[in-house]
Amino acid sequence: MVTPDAARKVTAISALDSTTASFVLSRPHRTVFATGGERSFRRVPDALAALRDGSATHIVGALPFDPAAPAALWAPEAIRFQDGPLCPAIATLPEFELAEAVPEPDRHRERVRTAVEQMSAPGARLRKVVLARALRLRAAEPVVAADILDRLVSGDPGRNGFLVDLTDGGRTGNLLVGSTPEVLVRREGRRVSSYPLAGSMRRTTDPYRDREIGAALLNSSKNLAEHRYVVDHVRAALAAGTADVRAPLTPELTHTPALWHLGTPITATARPGVGALELAAALHPTPAICGTPAAAAARMIAELEGDRGFYAGAVGWCDAEGNGEWMVSIRCAELDSDGLGLTAFAGGGILAESDPDDEFAETTTKFETMLGALGLTGEAVVFR
Repeated sequence: MVTPDAARKVTAISALDSTTASFVLSRPHRTVFATGGERSFRRVPDALAALRDGSATHIVGALPFDPAAPAALWAPEAIRFQDGPLCPAIATLPEFELAEAVPEPDRHRERVRTAVEQMSAPGARLRKVVLARALRLRAAEPVVAADILDRLVSGDPGRNGFLVDLTDGGRTGNLLVGSTPEVLVRREGRRVSSYPLAGSMRRTTDPYRDREIGAALLNSSKNLAEHRYVVDHVRAALAAGTADVRAPLTPELTHTPALWHLGTPITATARPGVGALELAAALHPTPAICGTPAAAAARMIAELEGDRGFYAGAVGWCDAEGNGEWMVSIRCAELDSDGLGLTAFAGGGILAESDPDDEFAETTTKFETMLGALGLTGEAVVFR
């Protein structure tokens, strides 16, 4: 016999979708929907303790860029898994206008020059730092985050997308929404995988030229060096909690509609008791969104950018058996609680040989994922 409470829960779970969920993760193989619960966790160890003592069956949410900052993690009241990606119903969004570049373009270029000078100095230890900038936008009327998510998913070849309520991380009512191509870590049974991305070039609509650009990326010493830092970090971090870590010697090409990327598929076998959330915490932040050495890069980011919040953190889920998936939170924006203000983020890896104008152009290209979904294209996306 089904009790009234059980019947209500079944109904609630079946009705849980992107319009009602406070957490959504769309991936080619699976979509996860979850809604809020009574227990939230601002520290990863507290969330892990709840999984281990049986008081939580699942944890969902977001990790901030700074591992010492409060996380937005919670044990959901209801969670639903759907085979395949989100099937979006495309909504019409209100008009957006670009209000402010943070920092101004010339200031971002100056930040890049500062980083290049420091990395080029005799005896410098810093080899890579990822510097980001933001665009603040304003909607003509309140926008629903799920509608932005639907447009992002519909524009991504892999139907990747995420939406996370950041209230439990101290940003009451704000939502992080994005379409990330980068897998921080995925664990299914004992199988662990990661797909770090680093090194990119802008694509073109000319098929022949586009193939040439991809080939050039595969042979770019600057981008290959940037990518190697990330792969070395991921392999070393995984080795502490897994066995049989394997990665190809050279990266492969992958792409979004706007960019070619270098990516490396890394696999491993999980050790008993080491789940997806533990692995995510051990891996984050990777050199793909921070730099190397990590401590020196993080100090420079704090000095030049300030608090990144949940941009370049991680979003995902895990269960008490250790299964789960965590994605790097890039190609994203934070929607204010009033539904009117939105801050989009984009960054790029800086090495000693980086050119400030090229690095600025790379962030402009990366903004296209979000701004295109909002209906801002062409010259409108370029704050020169």
